[in-house]
Amino acid sequence: MIQIVIAEDQRMLLGALASLLDLEEDMKVVGKAAGGEEAVKLVRELKPDICIMDIEMPGMSGLEAAEALKGSGCKIMILTTFARAGYFERAMKAGVDAYLLKDSPSEELAQSVRSVMAGRRLYAPELLEEAYSGEPNPLTQREKEVLGLIADGKNTKEIASQLFITTGTVRNYISVILDKLDVGNRIEAITRFKEKGWFK
Repeated sequence: MIQIVIAEDQRMLLGALASLLDLEEDMKVVGKAAGGEEAVKLVRELKPDICIMDIEMPGMSGLEAAEALKGSGCKIMILTTFARAGYFERAMKAGVDAYLLKDSPSEELAQSVRSVMAGRRLYAPELLEEAYSGEPNPLTQREKEVLGLIADGKNTKEIASQLFITTGTVRNYISVILDKLDVGNRIEAITRFKEKGWFK
């Protein structure tokens, strides 16, 4: 019997996934979590064979949970709506066994669980294509820091003070960032950066 823990913050989907897998004769959902912390706790307590988790959950994300569970002996399957190269790359580093998209047919899920249990790794084909043709992040380490602080809601003066640089230098960085990302303002820059999955 394959024992499974599912982590998904949308309760209706969590219930539906659990019911779907419980219908399989060789599977049993032993735990359900609404977030990453709970998933890590359940995996450590229940020692299931597989943990299926979403990425974007309140508190600890699915990727952070996968990183925390690396080497735990539990196979990790990511099931998400986000086909982002940055997320996929991070999931690979965390050693996840499968990265599947929620728009896959439901009957494929049980089959994927069995394949992962048999030692196979499964990745959505469109992600593999993007991973090998994906654009590299154009920003330098310092530009990424500046954009990260903008995303945290910091203004030019606060960024300057935190990075020990002048406000003029911050403005220069911002103008280079907007130019490199081909956007018109800070909000668009953050959005573009998130869409590409470059926020780690």
